[in-house]
Amino acid sequence: MPILKVKKEGILLEKRDFEFENAGVLNPAIIKDGDSVHIFYRAVSTGNHSTLGYARLDGPLYVAERWDIPFMVPELDYETQGVEDARIVKIDDLFYMSYTGYDGINARGALATSKDLKKFKKNGLLVPPITYSKFVYWAEKNGKVNENYYRNHKFYYQEADPDKKMMLWDKNVVFFPRRIDGKLVFLHRIRPGIQLASVTNLDELTKEYWKAYFPDFHQHIVMDPLYKHESDYIGSGCPPIETAAGWVLIYHGVESTARGLVYSACAALLDLKNPAIELARLPYPLFSPEYMWERQGEVNNVVFPTGTALFGDRLYIYYGAADERIGCASVNLTELTQELTNNIKR
Repeated sequence: MPILKVKKEGILLEKRDFEFENAGVLNPAIIKDGDSVHIFYRAVSTGNHSTLGYARLDGPLYVAERWDIPFMVPELDYETQGVEDARIVKIDDLFYMSYTGYDGINARGALATSKDLKKFKKNGLLVPPITYSKFVYWAEKNGKVNENYYRNHKFYYQEADPDKKMMLWDKNVVFFPRRIDGKLVFLHRIRPGIQLASVTNLDELTKEYWKAYFPDFHQHIVMDPLYKHESDYIGSGCPPIETAAGWVLIYHGVESTARGLVYSACAALLDLKNPAIELARLPYPLFSPEYMWERQGEVNNVVFPTGTALFGDRLYIYYGAADERIGCASVNLTELTQELTNNIKR
C-alpha cells in the first residue's frame, strides 16, 4: 500500500464566461520566479478551440493576477484549432515553452521561446513531419519494436475523409531544465511509451534527423507501460526535477476500466547523466481522480499533471482535472525521492 502522503490542495482555476475559456481551463505550464508562479494554461472555447491563458500566483496557491484575454493564440497552419497543453522550462537565459499544435486533424509537439515570459517567438514543430506508415517503415529497419506500438493503426487508418492527411501524432514534448552534456534533451510521446531525443541545436531536428533516429527507436524509449494503472499508455507530464538521486519525472498513466479511461499522475526516477535510463518508478499512482471535480467534466476521470513549483521541500503539482478545471496537489519532495529510491531496480 502507498505510504507516501499526497495532499490535494483543491481547485486552483475554473472556466469563466469569457469566450476564449467558456468550455474549460486545464493542463497548465508552470514556471516559478522568486515567490511568484507564472501559469500558462490551456483555455478552451465552445467547439474545442484552444488558446493559452495566463495567470500569476503569489506563493503556490494564491491567484494574484489573471488575464481576461488569451496570452497566446493560433497563428500557424499546424495550430489552426489549438495551442494546447504547454510545458515550460528555463535553459541558460531562454524560456522554452513546448506545446501541442492542433490543426483539427493532427496534434503535434511545437515550441515557442522567450527571454522575458512576455513576448514569445514560435519556432515551429519539433516532432517528425511523417505519416504513421513512414514511422513503422523506419522503425522496423532494424527489426520490429514492441508490438504495442502497432496498436495505433486503427486510429490512423479509420474510415475518414481520404483527403485528410493524417500525420504521426507525437506530443507531450517536455524539455529537461538544463543542457545535459551540452545538449538540449526532451521527452516526447508516441503511444504507448515515452521517448527521449537530444540535439545540440534545435535546427538539427530535420526529417533527416528523424530518419536516422527511428531505425534505433527501441533505444530511445525511456519508459513503456508497466503497471495496471498505466496499462493503456503513458506520457510525459511535468518538466523533470533534478535531485541528487536522479531526475524525478511526474508523468501520466492511462488505464482502460469499466467506466472508461482513467488518467492518473505517476512518478519515476531517471538517471542524472543519462536520463534515457529509468532507475525506478512507483508501482502505484502518485494520485488519481478522487473528487467529483476530477471525475466529472469535459472528459471524465482525468488528472493530467503538467507543471510543478517547489516551495521549500514541498513540491506543488499542477494538473488538469476532468479536462475542465485546474487543480493542485502537493507532496514532500524528499519523501517522494526516498520512495522512488526504495523502488530502484536491483
